[in-house]
Amino acid sequence: MVQYNFKKITVVPNGKDFVDIILSRTQRKTPTVVHKGYAISRLRQFYMRKVKYTQQNFHEKLSTIIDEFPRLDDIHPFYGDLLHVLYNKDHYKLALGQINTARNLISKIAKDYVKLLKYGDSLYRCKCLKVAALGRMCTVIKRIAPSLAYLEQIRQHMARLPSIDPNTRTILICGYPNVGKSSFINKITRADVDVQPYAFTTKSLFVGHTDYKYLRYQVIDTPGILDRPFEDRNIIEMCSITALAHLRAAVLFFLDISGSCGYSIAQQAALFHSIKSLFLNKPLIIVCNKTDLQSLEGISEEDKMLVMEMKAEAMKTVIGQGGEPTDDVGVLLTMSTLTEEGVIAVKNAACERLLDQRVELKMKSKKINDCLNRFHVAIPKPRDQKERPPCIPQAVLEAKAKEAAEKEKRKTERDLEDENGGAGVYSASLKKNYILANDEWKEDIMPEIMDGHNVYDFIDPDILHRLEELEQEDGLRQAEEDDDDFEIDGKELTPEEQKALAEIRKKKSLLIQQHRVKKSTAESRPIVPRKFDKDRRFTTERMGRQLSSLGLDPTLAINRARSQSRGRKRERSPDRGADDVMDMDVDTPNKKLRIRSRSRSRSKSRPPGEVVPGEGFKDSTQKIKAVKLAKKSANKRNKDARRGEADRVIPTLKPKHLFSGKRSTGKTDRR
Repeated sequence: MVQYNFKKITVVPNGKDFVDIILSRTQRKTPTVVHKGYAISRLRQFYMRKVKYTQQNFHEKLSTIIDEFPRLDDIHPFYGDLLHVLYNKDHYKLALGQINTARNLISKIAKDYVKLLKYGDSLYRCKCLKVAALGRMCTVIKRIAPSLAYLEQIRQHMARLPSIDPNTRTILICGYPNVGKSSFINKITRADVDVQPYAFTTKSLFVGHTDYKYLRYQVIDTPGILDRPFEDRNIIEMCSITALAHLRAAVLFFLDISGSCGYSIAQQAALFHSIKSLFLNKPLIIVCNKTDLQSLEGISEEDKMLVMEMKAEAMKTVIGQGGEPTDDVGVLLTMSTLTEEGVIAVKNAACERLLDQRVELKMKSKKINDCLNRFHVAIPKPRDQKERPPCIPQAVLEAKAKEAAEKEKRKTERDLEDENGGAGVYSASLKKNYILANDEWKEDIMPEIMDGHNVYDFIDPDILHRLEELEQEDGLRQAEEDDDDFEIDGKELTPEEQKALAEIRKKKSLLIQQHRVKKSTAESRPIVPRKFDKDRRFTTERMGRQLSSLGLDPTLAINRARSQSRGRKRERSPDRGADDVMDMDVDTPNKKLRIRSRSRSRSKSRPPGEVVPGEGFKDSTQKIKAVKLAKKSANKRNKDARRGEADRVIPTLKPKHLFSGKRSTGKTDRR
C-alpha cells in the first residue's frame, strides 16, 4: 500500500495571484455598501468584519500549504533523504518556515487593527484603518513570493515522483551505467523505461511491478553509479545511493562481463567493494549480463578472480540469513536481456531470496508469539487396535457424486470430432436430434420394403405439380372474393356501358400507377399551384373532353370543380345535393355504386390518435405516447418563456429591483 501520494498537494499560487484571490473573495463575500449616516458601531462592525475575513482566508490558504507539504522528519527516511537530495532540505525547511512566519504576522496585524477599529471615530478613520490592515497583509505575502514560487516548483516535481512503497516486497537493481538495468526491468515488468546505447539514460528512479507465487513485487530501476568519492557524486547517483541505503529490498548488482558498457570488470568490482556496506542484511545477487557477447567462462583469469571475490561477499548475505556456506545457488547468475536467456531465473531467484528473508524476520519478531499461541493442532493417540474409519452419511456421498456428475464437461461436436479421427474422417450424425417416442429408434435404417410392399411405390412423383394446381385454384378463389367488392358488375351493363367502364378502369389504373411513381403516399405530396402546372395536365376543359368522349355529361363535374377552386363556403351550396361528380347518365342498379356515389357535406375528421400513413408510427398507442412526450418537453421551454427550441435570448442579468438600494450587514450573495 502506497503511503505517500504527493500528487494531491494543492497548487501554490504566486504572490500576485495569492493577493488577488484573497481580496476578490473578501469583496464577494462581505457587504460592500456603507453610508456615513450609519451609527458608528455599525461602521466599526462593517470594517472589522472585512479585516477579520481577510485574515481568516490568508490563514486557511497558508495553513493548507504548510499541512499538505510533507515534513521531512515525520516521513519515511527514504523519502526524507530523497527530498533532501533533490531539493536541499535546508532550503525546503526555510521556505516552509517563511510561510509559517507570514501566517503568524498576518494574524498579529489583523489583531492589532481590529483593536484600533474598535476606537474608530468616523467613517473615514475606519476606512483608512481597513485599507492599512489589508495593505500590510498583502505586503507580507509579496515578501514571501520567492518562497511560494520555490514551493510550487517543488510541488510540480514531487507530483512526477514515482509512487514507491518503502515497506512492501522490493527488488532493487543497481550497477554501472549502461550495463542492462533498464532492459531487465522492461522484460520482467510492464514498465517502459527508455533504453539507449549511452550512459546515464536513466536519470531518476523508475518503478515496475511483477508477480511471483501470487504475490506482487515492486521492482526499482536506479540510475547508474560511478566509482568515485561520496562528495563528488551528483544528484542522479545520490538517488541510487538513497534507495540502497533505506529500502529493505533484494539487491541485484548488474555486471557487464563483455565490457561493452565502457567500463572494465575491475572498475565494476571496485564500485561493488566501495558500496558493499549498503548491502548489509539484504539478499544480494550478482548478475552477469550480456552473455550473448561474452560468456562467463570465456573471460580472463584475473577477471574471473574478481567475480569470485564478489561472489564471496554475496555469500555472506546468505550466511547472514541463516543459510549454509556451501549453498551458492542463486548468488551468481548469468543472463542476456537481448536473447532473454536466464531473465526469468534471475527474477525467480531474487523473489525467492527476498521472500525467505521476510519470512525469517517475521518468525524472529515478537508478533509471531502472539499468533502461535492461538494455534493448536490436536493429534489423538490410539487407545486400542480397532480401526475406526470415517463415517460419511450415504446422503452426503450421493450429493457429492451428483455434484461431480454435474461438473463433468458436456461433450461438444468438436470434442467428438477430435475423438473420432478429426475433420474429414468424422461425420456428424443428424439422427441423434430426432424427437421419437423411443430413443432407440433414432439410428434405425429407413426400410425400402415394408409389409411386403415397396416403399417407393407409395411416393407420388407428381406431388409438386398437384401443389401448383392447388395454389392456382386458391388464387382464383381469392380473386373471385375480391371481385365481389367491385363497384360495377360488367354483366349488368350494355355493350356500350361495358366499353365505357373498361375505359374508366384503364384510366384509373394509369392514374394509380402515376401516383405510385410520384409519391408513396398522398399526404407526402405537396399541392402544386396552378401557375406551376406547366404541362396543363389538370384542367376542367381536358376533363370535359374526356368525359364527353366517354358519353357522359361533364357539366356537373366542371361546375363543382370551379366552386371548390373559389374556396370553401360557410353554408352548403344549393347545387350540392344527392348528385355528385361521379353521377352518370346510366342506370346504377348496383347498391354499392349508389352508396358510394352519394356526396358528404365535408370530409370526416380524424381522431388525434389515428395513424396516417407516412407519419412513421407503428400504431395509435405509439403516436399518442409521442405526442405526450412532445408536450412534456415543451413545458420547461414554456416556463422559461422561450419562443421555441432556438430561442437563446439572455434576459437582463442585473434586474434593478435586486441590485439597487441600501444593503445591510449580512449575506449578500442571495436575498
